[in-house]
Amino acid sequence: MKKITFLFVVLFQFSFSQGYTEYLTGNATDVNTSHESGICLMGGASENDEAMAWFLNKANGGDIVVLRASGSDGYNNYFYSQLGVTINSVRTFVISSEAGATNAYVLDKVNNAEAIWFAGGDQFDYVSFFKDNAMEDALNNFVNVKGGVIGGTSAGMAILGSGYFSAENGTVTNAQALSNPYHNRMTIGYNDFLDISFLEHVITDTHYDDPDRRARHTAFLARYATDNSSRAFGIACNEYTAVCVDDDGKAYVYGEYPTYPEYAYFLQSNCANEFLPENCTDGNALNWTRNNEAVKVYKVPGMVGGTNYFDLSDWQSGSGGTWENWYVNNGVFMTASTTNPNCNDVLDLEEVGIDNLTVSPNPFIDFIRLSSDFDGVEIRMYDVLGKQVEIALSGDHIDASSLHGGIYFLQVTKGDAVETFKLVKN
Repeated sequence: MKKITFLFVVLFQFSFSQGYTEYLTGNATDVNTSHESGICLMGGASENDEAMAWFLNKANGGDIVVLRASGSDGYNNYFYSQLGVTINSVRTFVISSEAGATNAYVLDKVNNAEAIWFAGGDQFDYVSFFKDNAMEDALNNFVNVKGGVIGGTSAGMAILGSGYFSAENGTVTNAQALSNPYHNRMTIGYNDFLDISFLEHVITDTHYDDPDRRARHTAFLARYATDNSSRAFGIACNEYTAVCVDDDGKAYVYGEYPTYPEYAYFLQSNCANEFLPENCTDGNALNWTRNNEAVKVYKVPGMVGGTNYFDLSDWQSGSGGTWENWYVNNGVFMTASTTNPNCNDVLDLEEVGIDNLTVSPNPFIDFIRLSSDFDGVEIRMYDVLGKQVEIALSGDHIDASSLHGGIYFLQVTKGDAVETFKLVKN
């Protein structure tokens, strides 16, 4: 008995000193598969089996890495043998420090994975251990170069948007967020951690069954819009609901509605010209009404089979959901039914054609070719959210290889003439 106790103490001390503990189920030998990209967002309670099978199928028989900051091997057998999807292995790393997250062995397994899953817990642990270091680089390379599938639940979902509530000073309530959007617990990071296609300008939230969520999430968006002078977006799930995003941007919602009230929510600041909060300042109650249409929300029931969806490539199209207005009147959160925000004219331009101008190909992959007289021509490109993106013009070619897949608007100006082309990058 003493020998067993001594061995346990030694193993515990070793795992603590190296900053991680590893649990492996399946084949220890790495495999390479024809995996697919995607995003799986889970609401925070027990997992939806259909959504998790969708996630595993994206790995196409490959290796799954689970990253967590607490707990143990709870996902290993569930992923490996309980969902009916054949995979090579499940490897869980319980990370206890930045040293563990940046350990060369851990990074190697992340780099070789076909799917990465973040468990729940405290999202500030993930921010503290994974951000601004080699793990952040490995995760962004996994998503944007290797094209693997990524996902998470609860805290693991909370860190996936380009904007994120870090919980550095603990959680924040509706009342705190609405009474002061710069409360010391409103700790929000912007565009400095994970870079995931279709989650740009997005702040996620979970456990939406809790009534102390929708208003604070609206306050998160108000902060994002104010601090970045940009429209803000959000995705949220009830606890037993999941959102699975394919590589074309369609976000399918899984749940057991109507047996249970399981919904996902897709939030966006209104696409009107004046979208910023009327008052989002430190020490004052949030005021964000914009004619009672400050935030447009598409509420989607999660169905068996994930038949309902919302399209993140345009943030307008969907199936099976209903639109709502959310707004905050001097610290009081309110909702009402509404209609589609109709943001087709996201650039709000008055078009005047340019002679002999053509743009090809469409869809494009890395380069766009223009045919026209280029003297005095100015070229800008915007994403579907209306944010200008960086491109490089060389002769009659535009290098757009750095852009994620999705919909873009190419604006060409020559003198008083302006022409805009809607393009799709594969």
